[in-house]
Amino acid sequence: MKGMKHNIVITFRTGKGIRRLPLWMHLKKCIEATLEAERVPVPCEINVLVADNQTIKAINKAYRNIDRETDVLSFPMFQFEPGKLPKDFSEYLDPETGLLPLGDMAISYEKAEAQAKEFGHSTKRELGYLTIHSILHLLGYDHVDEGPMKKQMREREEEICRLIDLER
Repeated sequence: MKGMKHNIVITFRTGKGIRRLPLWMHLKKCIEATLEAERVPVPCEINVLVADNQTIKAINKAYRNIDRETDVLSFPMFQFEPGKLPKDFSEYLDPETGLLPLGDMAISYEKAEAQAKEFGHSTKRELGYLTIHSILHLLGYDHVDEGPMKKQMREREEEICRLIDLER
């Protein structure tokens, strides 16, 4: 799993004066760490959009009929069971690329900045956390209630953050 060649496409659609290459490398590191921690045995394809609040709001309205910005949106390609990936991925792989098209995510850079201030940590930490959170959604984790599913997801998020030194 380590050193697997994933196809991670990161697009920036924000007017912020962000340093794109360091952010690209950071998000890629968070994605790869999550895939490794979850023991994903095949190379994946993931699309990431880093956008402003206006763009996130439009996506949220179009796909979820919620007319407000949010911090991160996840669009899984498949419905996996959290922590229990299939033993055989052959039916999920793109026949042309041999990659697992895991899904798409959109992160609001502005919302991440605001939340970082609110929670008292860096924007880098918040963006990393949101990325890990979204990849876990693509792998079947959810937090639709305040019960065991949310607890399971939060534990995985914090464990992966610890693995890459992104603790609060």
